[in-house]
This record gives sequence, structure tokens and C-alpha cells, in this order.
Amino acid sequence: MSDEAAPIYDDKAQVRGSLDLTDAQWQRGDGAEDDGEHVEVAFVPHTDGVTYVAMRNSAQPQGPVLVFTPAEWDAFVKGARDGEFDEPW
Repeated sequence: MSDEAAPIYDDKAQVRGSLDLTDAQWQRGDGAEDDGEHVEVAFVPHTDGVTYVAMRNSAQPQGPVLVFTPAEWDAFVKGARDGEFDEPW
């Protein structure tokens, strides 16, 4: 086993801190009620020409936001559809 760490690739460095979420159109999944805690996503265009996917907790709209590149989002959705994140029971 090597003591060297794997390289870290930050393909969102150019958008970190500069993605404007002011006019983001946050969406919830079908059937989500108005009350309660939900995951919300928004597709946010950036000046670099890429549309990123932002994800937040509806109960904390001013809280942290996860940002996905299109490739990361596609992998996440594919994993969810394939059951990768299902509970083990």
C-alpha cells in the first residue's frame, strides 16, 4: 500500500464562490408537500457556459448548497436509479 494520496481534481474551482443563486428556480420532487424538509435542486447557468446543479435542504434555504457538474449530476442520478443509495434493509 502506498503512502501517497490520490490526486484531487477540483473541476468546480472556477465556480466556487461565484455561482449566482439569486434567481435560481428551486424544484422539489413530484409529490413533495409544502411543509417539511425536502431536497431541492436548481439548474444554474454560469458565465463559463456550463449549467451546474445546485442542491439544498428546503428547511435551511440559506444554509449550505452542494454544487454538481453535469457529469457528477448524471452519475448521481444514474446511481440513484440503480439503487446505489438504497438502505441495506
